[in-house]
Amino acid sequence: MLTKPIYNITPFTLLDYPNHSACIFWYAGCNMRCLYCYNPEIVLGKGMFSIDEAFSFLNSRKGLLDAVVFSGGECTLHKNFFEQVEAIKKLGFLVKIDTNGSNPEVLEQLINEKAIDYVALDFKAPKAKFERITQSKVYASFEKTLEMLLKHSISFEIRTTLHSELLTILDINEMITYLSQLGFQGNYYVQNFKNNVPTLGNLVSSFKINEKQITTTSNINVVFRN
Repeated sequence: MLTKPIYNITPFTLLDYPNHSACIFWYAGCNMRCLYCYNPEIVLGKGMFSIDEAFSFLNSRKGLLDAVVFSGGECTLHKNFFEQVEAIKKLGFLVKIDTNGSNPEVLEQLINEKAIDYVALDFKAPKAKFERITQSKVYASFEKTLEMLLKHSISFEIRTTLHSELLTILDINEMITYLSQLGFQGNYYVQNFKNNVPTLGNLVSSFKINEKQITTTSNINVVFRN
């Protein structure tokens, strides 16, 4: 167990929890090695903040922040993560989890105990490309997480980072069709890759796809984040 599991703390954001002010706890380490990953220093690095230090920070922000976002890396992998989230929830903060979906059991426990309020689930790639892009073999766990979220009433969003060398318009449309067939309703965020930033993979520059070629459905709202 990392004695200091949190790589960094973003003290304030209005962008990461819909309609609320929040801070972000960036947990070190991940079980994926996504080629386009923006946070190689977090994925490969070590934590610099202990849970006690994180709590000290939050106690100084009571009344100033609405929510805490747990991100990474993959935050759900850390030992005692459930207890950490539950304790912060008891302080009166809303809680959002950013996850790659590889740990559905922990996420479902948090939902059942009403310890979290919002989930952002990364949909990395369609099944045929998932292993290559993520350098992992956890697609079945991702599917289990998605199906679990669909059966619960918790608010959640799905998001995909789009690098044109890794995913095509056909891939994105396949992913939208897949979500529609499962009965997903809500926002599906497609985040265009930002060029000229350090990543885990040696990628060439990405170009923006033609958004008009994206499949639209009555139940899924595709939102592009540039």
